[in-house]
Amino acid sequence: MPLKAVLFDMDGVIVDTEPLHRKAYFKTFSELGISVSEDLYTSFTGASTKRVCETLIKEFNLNQTYEDIARIKRAHFKDYFYNDEEFDLIPGVKELIQHYYENGMTLILASSATMTTINMVFEKFDLEKYFSGKISGADLKESKPHPEVFLVAAEMAAERVENSMVIEDSTNGILAAHRANIFCAAYRSPHSKNQDYTLADITVSDYSELEIEKISTYFN
Repeated sequence: MPLKAVLFDMDGVIVDTEPLHRKAYFKTFSELGISVSEDLYTSFTGASTKRVCETLIKEFNLNQTYEDIARIKRAHFKDYFYNDEEFDLIPGVKELIQHYYENGMTLILASSATMTTINMVFEKFDLEKYFSGKISGADLKESKPHPEVFLVAAEMAAERVENSMVIEDSTNGILAAHRANIFCAAYRSPHSKNQDYTLADITVSDYSELEIEKISTYFN
C-alpha cells in the first residue's frame, strides 16, 4: 500500500509553540495565584486548552470558568506569538511539506490546537496552499490520546488508514495514532521532554529522514 496521505500534528511538529504556550500558561498561573509543578505541566503536553483548564479548576479548586482561564491564556499567547523573537518553523519541516506536496501526497493538519491558533500559524508561515484540510481537536468530542482526530483526518484525506502516516511528537498523539491503526512517525523534538516514543513505528530527529524514498519500504 503506497503512502498517499500525511497527517501532521502542529505543536512540536510544524512549529514549536510549546515554549510560547509555556510562557503564556505560567504567566496565567501566576495571575491565578496557583503553583503548577513541572510534573503536572508535563502531563498537559498534547492536551486541549479546555482539558488543561478543567484540570486546573479541579486540582486547585478555582472559581473561574474554563472560558475565563482560556481567555487570559490566549491573550498572553497571542502577545508571544507575534512578538517573541525566537518563534519560527521547526528546521526542515517546510522542505518536507513541499516535498510531500510536490509528490502528490494529500496533507491534512490534525492538531489539538484551536482553529484560531492553526490559522495564525498557517498565515504567518504561508502553509495554506500545501494542505487539503485542517482539523482542530478543540472542535471534536474527544481529545488525544483518543484516536478521533486522526480517524477524521484520514476520512478528510479520502484515503485508507493503511495509506496514511501520522507525524507526531507527544505521547498522547503517538498513542492516538496507534489506536487509529495509522503508521506513526515520531519526531523527537528538543522541546518535548519526557515523551514516550515506544508505540511509534519510526522515530526521527531530522525531517530529511521522512522523505518518501527513505520510508517507502514501510508502505509497499
